[in-house]
Amino acid sequence: MCYNVNQLQDFRSFEIKAEKGRLLMALVTTTEMFKKAYDGGYAIGAFNVNNMEIVQGITEACKEENSPVILQVSKGARSYASHTYLMKLVEAAVMDCPDIPIALHLDHGPDFETCKSCIDGGFTSVMIDASSRPFEENIEITKQVVDYAHKYGVVVEAELGTLAGIEDDVVVSAEDSSYTRPEEVEEFVRRTGCDSLAIAIGTSHGAFKFKPGTKPQLRFDVLHECEKKLPGFPIVLHGASSVPQEYVHMINAYGGAMKDAIGVPEDQLREAARSAVCKINIDSDLRLAMTGSVRKHLVECPADFDPRQYLKPARANIKELVRHKLVNVLGCSGKAL
Repeated sequence: MCYNVNQLQDFRSFEIKAEKGRLLMALVTTTEMFKKAYDGGYAIGAFNVNNMEIVQGITEACKEENSPVILQVSKGARSYASHTYLMKLVEAAVMDCPDIPIALHLDHGPDFETCKSCIDGGFTSVMIDASSRPFEENIEITKQVVDYAHKYGVVVEAELGTLAGIEDDVVVSAEDSSYTRPEEVEEFVRRTGCDSLAIAIGTSHGAFKFKPGTKPQLRFDVLHECEKKLPGFPIVLHGASSVPQEYVHMINAYGGAMKDAIGVPEDQLREAARSAVCKINIDSDLRLAMTGSVRKHLVECPADFDPRQYLKPARANIKELVRHKLVNVLGCSGKAL
């Protein structure tokens, strides 16, 4: 299905009326979310989605916890599920959860064309990730996206510093990763006009973030220096899954091979959420919860062949994982006001 830009503006701002005529929630940008999160000392969960069960598990938890949420989609997810299917899943989530703020975000947009496609396609927020480029080139590419996005009321997340690890098409070796340099952030934000900034303080993509025997430790000194340079400005953490060991053990116990999968300690994520970090990305944890549940069910119930039989408990695991994050890690339960 093809849309022109005017039609896609309607996609972004569609409004739903209840039976009594009350105006209900529509897709929103992250601007107001982040302002409240910064002032309130909590962070918004940005959960990656690529199928119906994940969308439902996330939004059901947010609905019950009265929490704002960012549903984010990677380039890989758009390739897997298609833009139209994902938009309709998100539209259904908004209809099912009309009283909570929901933003739709592009995660790790690799270039202007991908960001433009999502802006034209109804997303309310996009990330342009030019962090692997030299500083001046990162500024140039980011500003190009910002200039286009802001014409349509879409906000832009940028990245400075490079995270190690693997997430869909993003592959960065430990040797090529680098911490954000606080002395660069003010100039970068001023010259690009970006609305939020992802920084590198020791998190990494994927489920294998730290080596066994090492003590995971985020660079809060880098975070606090960035805060000083950008007072009141929303910071984003990527690669922030905690890799719950219960799901790692479940996967391994039922035929998987995820030895030495270690994530970011949740107490450090909670500390970050109390600072300028307004958005924390969570992807690997969702994959672990779903995969562990599916593996367990198929081993324990080998006669089952209806996908609903193993996807229903997988969706329930997603929901409980997200609920835990909202309450105990992000601190955003009850903040959908």
